[in-house]
Amino acid sequence: MPNPCFSPALAIPAMMAALLCISTGARAELGGTMSSEANSIAAAPQTLLNGALRLRTVTDAGNTTINEYATNTGQIIAYTWQGPTMPDLRALLGRYAGSYLTGAAALAPDGNLHASRVARPDVIVESGGPMRGYAGRAWLPAALPPGVTASDFH
Repeated sequence: MPNPCFSPALAIPAMMAALLCISTGARAELGGTMSSEANSIAAAPQTLLNGALRLRTVTDAGNTTINEYATNTGQIIAYTWQGPTMPDLRALLGRYAGSYLTGAAALAPDGNLHASRVARPDVIVESGGPMRGYAGRAWLPAALPPGVTASDFH
């Protein structure tokens, strides 16, 4: 999902406030383990890239589609989302939420109200879109299996 319009934005304070106000959902989180079984909110994962990744798709309460990517061992290494509402980033990022917030707070506004990119050594988060058209992705750069790149998360 390469997108040159992802850049630091004035929307960072609003996104940080939303992140802090949202409650934790029932999904796993970055760095956690993806279940290999179907459940009430998601079907069984699909296999991608000759078995290098597993993909599970869910729709959250706000009708946003969330793709959860895990390694073949089940470690969740990325999320992508698209829909009318922002997903629960605190729940998706889990223990990486603090790093994301630290990085977001350090960004200088560039006048773009609809996109941001926070790149930290442990987690990268890109998010943007107009109201009711949110899209983004978050991933753990050090956890990518050989041959898998961020462009594989779309």
